[in-house]
Amino acid sequence: MHKGQPLIWHSLSAFKTIVRALPHEKAVALGGALGALVAKLTPKKFREACARCEKVLGVSQERAEEIVRGAYRHFGSAAAEFARMPLVAGNIDSLVSCSGLKYVRYAVESKRGAILATAHIGNWEYGAAWLAHQGLPVNALGADQRDDRITELIRELRQAGGTKALGKAEDLKAMIGALKRGEVIAVPIDQDAKEFGVVSPFLGFPASTPTGPEKLAARLGCDVIPSFCIRRPDGVTFEMKFYPPMKGKNGAPFGRETQSDADDLNAVISREIALHPEQWMWMYPRWESVERGIFDDRGN
Repeated sequence: MHKGQPLIWHSLSAFKTIVRALPHEKAVALGGALGALVAKLTPKKFREACARCEKVLGVSQERAEEIVRGAYRHFGSAAAEFARMPLVAGNIDSLVSCSGLKYVRYAVESKRGAILATAHIGNWEYGAAWLAHQGLPVNALGADQRDDRITELIRELRQAGGTKALGKAEDLKAMIGALKRGEVIAVPIDQDAKEFGVVSPFLGFPASTPTGPEKLAARLGCDVIPSFCIRRPDGVTFEMKFYPPMKGKNGAPFGRETQSDADDLNAVISREIALHPEQWMWMYPRWESVERGIFDDRGN
């Protein structure tokens, strides 16, 4: 077992113990305060995130700083919420309400299977737990962390919420098996796919975009359903939104035209982020591969 991040591991362990000992709203508030503290303690990363936000959204520097500070607070709160999963999973209906669930139910009942195309916005972990609490088979992808204990903690928390852990996004065999059984897979597609993606507008700027949902839909005929679990203004409850399944151009099945279908899916995600910019991960360099020019030799 690799234990390469002892400081982070011990900090996470202490954080988990504290937020589980507090009432839910106080734990969420504490997580938000710690998130704001991280912004102050990492000024370089904070400035980079603000510059990214200002450029992409076309807002003032002051507004960009406000949005990014909100994002740090939001993700601090989300970390506290995730750590409390074993305590709240059985009562998740009191924290999450939903619209559009019929689209997912149809995909499961018809054995089509569904890819929930989502992003690192809101609280996707609570969204998956809520869906599992409705009796639907939900799978979540996860990347291995540098410290195996952190990888296992994430797996345990997801399982506590009723979500099945599939492993890394590269575990194609497991993904295909789940979809063939008519199950649901939650796939965040707002990360830089580097040389493996296609260049597609994301919030109006070209970004290397994963094409897994399109390729699986073309191969298996599964539905691709955009979904987001958005924090409400009260700070502690969420609205889970499922959009209608994506459609291809000119009536074609979604996934047949990788480029145009990736563009359409990015457009849905971009609109959601623009509506709730304080809940998206501006700290992540989403457009880095294109900015570094790795696609220039391909003529993109």
